[in-house]
Amino acid sequence: MKAIVAREYGPLDSLEYADWPEPQAGPGEVVIEAEAIGVNFPDGLLVQGLYQMKPETPFIPGMEMAGRVVAIGDGVKALKVGDRAAAMGALGAYAEKMATSEKTAMKLPEGMPAADACALMCGYGTSHHALKQRADLKAGETLCVLGASGLTGIAAVQIGKAMGARVIGVASTDEKRKIAKDAGVDEVIGYDNLRDDLKALTGGQGVDVAFDPVGGDVFDALARSMGWGGRLLVIGFASGTIPKLPVNLALVKGFSVVGVFWGNFTRKEPAVYADNMRELIGWYMAGKVKPVIEGTYKLSEAPQVLKRVLGRGATGKLILEA
Repeated sequence: MKAIVAREYGPLDSLEYADWPEPQAGPGEVVIEAEAIGVNFPDGLLVQGLYQMKPETPFIPGMEMAGRVVAIGDGVKALKVGDRAAAMGALGAYAEKMATSEKTAMKLPEGMPAADACALMCGYGTSHHALKQRADLKAGETLCVLGASGLTGIAAVQIGKAMGARVIGVASTDEKRKIAKDAGVDEVIGYDNLRDDLKALTGGQGVDVAFDPVGGDVFDALARSMGWGGRLLVIGFASGTIPKLPVNLALVKGFSVVGVFWGNFTRKEPAVYADNMRELIGWYMAGKVKPVIEGTYKLSEAPQVLKRVLGRGATGKLILEA
C-alpha cells in the first residue's frame, strides 16, 4: 500500500509518499481502509521531533482515519468486516489502510461522512474533553475561545454553546471573525485590545473559562482577564512560543491554570473517552455540532497540507484521501 513515511525526524518536505507493508489485524485489532484521513497540528510537530512523543523511525504519522473495516483479528466483537468505522491512534493514519485496536474504533452511524467523523475525534475530542472534564464548564458561564476560526476553536465554540455557555470568540482577521460568528459565538473580537475588550464584555468580572490553543503574548492578556474561580485551559502553542505565567495573578485572581493533553487522556481513561465520543456523535446527529471541512487533498499532498496547518492558515478541518 501507499503511505506517508517519516524516515527520520526533519522538515516536512522530507516526508516520503512511498510503499509500505500492508497492515495485519492482530488479536483485538481491526484494519480500516481509508475513506478520509484527518490532519492535525500535532502531526506536523511529531515528524519534526517537536512533539512530546518521539517514536522510532521510520514511522507513518497521523492519528485519525475513517473508512471501511476490511479485516478483523481474533476476539473482535463490536465490529465486523464491511462496517464503516472511525479510529484514532498515536500513529499510522497517513496510509491507505491502518490497523488499530478495537477499543479505539467506533462504528459510524449510517449517512455520517467519513470526513466529519475524523473531525470529531482529535479536534472536537480535544475541545470536548477540555470543556467537560478539565474545565467543568457550567451553563450560564462565560467562555472565551482563542483561535476561534480554527478546528479546535470552532469545536470549542459549538461545544460551549451545546453546554449552555455564553461564548466570546477571538480571531485575528475579519474573515476569521466571520467564520467564528458563523460557528455560533455570541460576541467576536480581535487580539489587539484583548484585555480591554474582555473587561468590557464581562462588565469587569472576567471570564469563567478560557480556551487557549495559541499561547505566546496573548496568554498574558488572557491571564489578566480571568474571573474569580476561573479555569484557564492550556491547549497548545500555535504561536510557537510557550508563555510564562506570573503565578501571582493566579493567586490574587483565584483562577486555575489547567493543562489539556487529549492523547494521554484517551490512553489513561479509555472508558471516559468512549463516553465522550458517544455524546459528541449524539450532538452531531442532533445538529448541535457540525465540523467545518475546509478542504480535501490527496494523501501524497500531506507535506503541503501540514505546512498550512502549522502556519495557522487553516480554518476548519483539512482531510486527506488515499
